[in-house]
Amino acid sequence: MVAIALPRNSRVEPGQRHEPPRPAKRPREFKVYRWSPERGGNPRLDTFVVDLDDCGPMVLDALIKIKSEIDSTLTFRRSCREGICGSCAMNIDGHNTLACTKAIEDVQGPVAVYPLPHMQVVKDLVVDFEHFWAQYESIQPWLKNYTPAPAKERRQSPEERSKLDGLYECILCACCSTSCPSYWWNGDRYLGPAALLQAYRWIADSRDEATAERLDELEDPFKLYRCHTIMNCTNTCPKGLNPAKAIAEIKKLIVERRL
Repeated sequence: MVAIALPRNSRVEPGQRHEPPRPAKRPREFKVYRWSPERGGNPRLDTFVVDLDDCGPMVLDALIKIKSEIDSTLTFRRSCREGICGSCAMNIDGHNTLACTKAIEDVQGPVAVYPLPHMQVVKDLVVDFEHFWAQYESIQPWLKNYTPAPAKERRQSPEERSKLDGLYECILCACCSTSCPSYWWNGDRYLGPAALLQAYRWIADSRDEATAERLDELEDPFKLYRCHTIMNCTNTCPKGLNPAKAIAEIKKLIVERRL
């Protein structure tokens, strides 16, 4: 049997326990991943006790309260607080999701909060998106046309527009890609569910005239075909989208044009 273990410097160690500044009437523990390049050493799991009677209902509310009242060094991304920007994507209770839409009451026991898996940690819950954005840019996410522009606009019928439903809503939070084992193993060459969903969004757009060019670019053993339909991407998407279906549609189009 093969014995697999994490490198010593990546093992998460027990951290500090932080009590609230005032006695809590309804205490709840949050176990938060901590690592800082200035501090170095192994990452640790700090425990913060938050009074739910004096806190908003979402995990992000608790993180903001922790940073404001208990430990100002805690680092995480957030912006809209409405499930629109995708900034606060992280792993909560073992699932990739948005902290601003994850209700504390949906988690049983202590709330475990980690950064998105597979991504290089910059500090605490902040991960490096440079490679993710480069993959997104590689699929050329803009309308491509080769015919002269019309006088007013490139029009779509309601039926043509409806084909974009379930595609354009992607907020590029990376929850899907970082939940995909194929992306963990081949993230340097496999584009991942998020980029492929976006690629199909432009392929499905009736106004785009570069379908053949886009399919040529995607027809690659690694860029597209590392997807093995594990379905983690669809199960974890906080917007309820189906990246696996979009990837299957791309594969189908590549097959059909050769028949």
